[in-house]
Amino acid sequence: MRPTSGVQTIDCITSIRERDMTKADLIAALEKQANITHKQAETVVNICFDSCIKTLYEDERIEIRGFGSFANRNYKAYEGRNPKTGKVVKVPPKKVPFFKVGKELKEMVDAGKDKYVIREA
Repeated sequence: MRPTSGVQTIDCITSIRERDMTKADLIAALEKQANITHKQAETVVNICFDSCIKTLYEDERIEIRGFGSFANRNYKAYEGRNPKTGKVVKVPPKKVPFFKVGKELKEMVDAGKDKYVIREA
């Protein structure tokens, strides 16, 4: 199932990957698919990542249709335990970025489950 937004997609995975995709892999795929220089591809990727980081830092939400959304989740302070010593430790409140996968991506990944090796999480 392909996205129907009319936007050309980048096919980064052409075979079963032996490792996780890295930022360098993403830059190389963009360089090849868009026929631009390595430096230009690196600049585009850095601009995208920097924009996402800035948006989350400002406590705003990022939604990429067909892919998913990023938002911050706020966690209250609580008392936890140090697993090594068993001592009670106060854990301060925190804000953590959270990714929720989109319906189209979820369906595409599920449709390819027989085609690719599924590693245990």
